[in-house]
Amino acid sequence: MIATVEISMYALTDNYEQKVIDFIQRVKMHKDIRVEVNGLSTQLFGEYSMLMDVLKKEMQHDFETGKAVFLLKIGGSELTKEKLPDILK
Repeated sequence: MIATVEISMYALTDNYEQKVIDFIQRVKMHKDIRVEVNGLSTQLFGEYSMLMDVLKKEMQHDFETGKAVFLLKIGGSELTKEKLPDILK
C-alpha cells in the first residue's frame, strides 16, 4: 500500500537546525522512498511498511542521541499536489 507521511521534527537542543538537517539527510538516504522538503515540514512518499521502517529507525536514532519531538500525519495513499482535484490546484 502506498502512503504519505508529513513529518515535522522539533529537536530540543541548542543546535536544533543541524539536528533537523541531519534527520532529513538520513531519511533521504533511503532510496525506496521519495522525500520532499519545505519550510514547515517534510513529506515522505512510498510503500507504507518501508516508510514506517525508515521512520522507526531514524526517529529512534534521534531519541537515543538527544531529545526531540516529532509530529506526523499519515495518509493511506499518495497525497501529492498532482493528485489533488483540479479545483484545489
